[in-house]
Amino acid sequence: MFNVTYEIVTDESAEHGDADERGFIGENMSLRDAIDAVRETRTNQVDGVECIEASEYPGNNFRWITVVNGREFDTGAQESRSLHLPDQVTGATRGRILRLLKS
Repeated sequence: MFNVTYEIVTDESAEHGDADERGFIGENMSLRDAIDAVRETRTNQVDGVECIEASEYPGNNFRWITVVNGREFDTGAQESRSLHLPDQVTGATRGRILRLLKS
């Protein structure tokens, strides 16, 4: 089962080197639901996906994949969501999931 977390950084929180808000979107989700959740954003006022990155590179031993969305037009806040992979997922499957998210 997969977990999805989020983090929201505002200009004010960035000045203090921290996030304004963070937490779980969902826990113990199916892969399909987790992929849907990590691709969503809390608002449609964003400038699209800025980047998608694994928790470590190179290799396929990463523990999570983060989707960083562009800044919100109204507030300037930036949301990122991370798909956390269970330990038993093989390196090859981790690589496939990363490629799926990037497509």
